[in-house]
Amino acid sequence: MSDSALRRTRIKFCGFTRASDIDEAVALGVDAIGLILVPQSPRAVSLERAAALKRSIPPLVSSVVLLRNPDADLVHAVLATIRPSLLQFHGEESASFCASFGHPYLKAIAMQQQRRTLAEIAADYPSAAALLLDGHAPGGLGGQGHAFDWAQATGSVALPVVLAGGIRPDNVAAAIQAARPYAVDVSSGIEQAPGHKDSGKMRDFAREVRRADQIS
Repeated sequence: MSDSALRRTRIKFCGFTRASDIDEAVALGVDAIGLILVPQSPRAVSLERAAALKRSIPPLVSSVVLLRNPDADLVHAVLATIRPSLLQFHGEESASFCASFGHPYLKAIAMQQQRRTLAEIAADYPSAAALLLDGHAPGGLGGQGHAFDWAQATGSVALPVVLAGGIRPDNVAAAIQAARPYAVDVSSGIEQAPGHKDSGKMRDFAREVRRADQIS
């Protein structure tokens, strides 16, 4: 694999509620589409709606379902009904709970007031596909557009790192330069309203990620 391929920052757009927005994101070449099944989120969709939206995601683009402190029955229903590429656990779920479903998962970590190193956190979730670092405080919801100190995302860690929280088209290049993440994840930063994506912001975000990769 070439050095340029290794440096390519993957892109996850999250919080979709409309199939037309998914179509536009896919046309931009994003790597993953996120659907939120957290009732408290302004971008929440039902299990049935998520299954319908999943059908808009073509092969070779990953589908990610975001859950927060779910019970096991809901996780099993998601796997049976939606069949996502990845689960994303965004609450205080234990490593044993996340791993118990035998399905690839991302573990979100609240970075506000975070006192532990990434290496310590990664050691707690050895079966995770990646750590997703978000800007909210422990116990809070993601998707609030809150950034954290990107220096916290640096250092040697055994898992891929996905950078989230307060990332927008006008700062994503700086975030990539500062943290060198495997991927970036954005929701509110590409919206005109919660759950309604903005075509221009999505385009600008994808362009800025690729620009950052070219100069890294």
